[in-house]
Amino acid sequence: MTVNRQWLLKQRPHGMLGPEHFELHEAPLPEADFGAGEILVKVLYVAFEPAMRGWVEDEPSYLPPVALGEVMRASTVGQVIASEKDELPVGTLVQGMGGWQEYYVAAPGDLVPAMPLHEGVTPSMALSVFGATSMTAYFGLLDVGQPREGDTVLVSGAAGATGSVVAQIAKLKGCRVIGIAGGEEKCRWLLDSCGLDEVIDYKNEDIDQRLAQLCPLGINVFFDNVGGDTLRSAIEQMADHGRIALCGGISGYNDETPEPGPDNLMILVKRRVKMQGFIVLDYLDRFADAAAELGQWVMEGKLVWREDVQEGFDNIPTTLQRLFTGANQGKQLLKLADPQE
Repeated sequence: MTVNRQWLLKQRPHGMLGPEHFELHEAPLPEADFGAGEILVKVLYVAFEPAMRGWVEDEPSYLPPVALGEVMRASTVGQVIASEKDELPVGTLVQGMGGWQEYYVAAPGDLVPAMPLHEGVTPSMALSVFGATSMTAYFGLLDVGQPREGDTVLVSGAAGATGSVVAQIAKLKGCRVIGIAGGEEKCRWLLDSCGLDEVIDYKNEDIDQRLAQLCPLGINVFFDNVGGDTLRSAIEQMADHGRIALCGGISGYNDETPEPGPDNLMILVKRRVKMQGFIVLDYLDRFADAAAELGQWVMEGKLVWREDVQEGFDNIPTTLQRLFTGANQGKQLLKLADPQE
């Protein structure tokens, strides 16, 4: 244990983000400065988010761009392997932004325990159903979308880690929920396991026609993970005083030239529709409350989720690409190691 393997950002993409934009690097094992309260952590699981495509762009955003030659940023679950802090002893499982590397040094304030909720919560669950994507779903739907009992709620990217949780929370709040997803298998899972009322398979169905059929009284809440033509179609069917929560636009993340935006925005004016973007980091001070409610739903069997767990350090860059090809089935994770007893 003297080498720390890392994946560094080699070049910025123009178009699809792929393995060629990263390079493997071997660095000496980092040493924690115990006098400064630092801790050495071994990475066990890495999480992948569509937002990572934006993190490698050299432009201002809610987080600084990943620099060329820097370890790729990522949420991780790891295990403390060197520490002199009583509150984070050796063996503790922790969450942090460990990035694409096998080991990292962190200050105590940069880490949170990975098992804060209930017995039986696995390291992967800390990054999936209790991770950032579920927090995004929780606050984006409840705070931005503000669903009311009886509302019709439409979710794009509904089979993804964020969208599937959005859809299920909306059902728990007494809404009629329609999901948009790609392929028969994903649509069947949304109906059979997540309990959605209707699904639209964008790969095999016309979204405009199906929304007109399914939403004769309009859409009250649209949670959008896709953007592009899907956003345009939803705007066309919005009800008066509807709400649109803009979470992401994965349909255009890898476009070399951005596509023009929806050409029907005046509908928002005519129907007094509110459209708002949001960032989950704005809700950090309320994460504990959200995690408690999500945990209750999980324990009661009211919330289901899927994890797509790849394995092996060498597979990290190709695992990220799965998000943009639609290959992933649920929350995309990669396992590096099991916790040590």
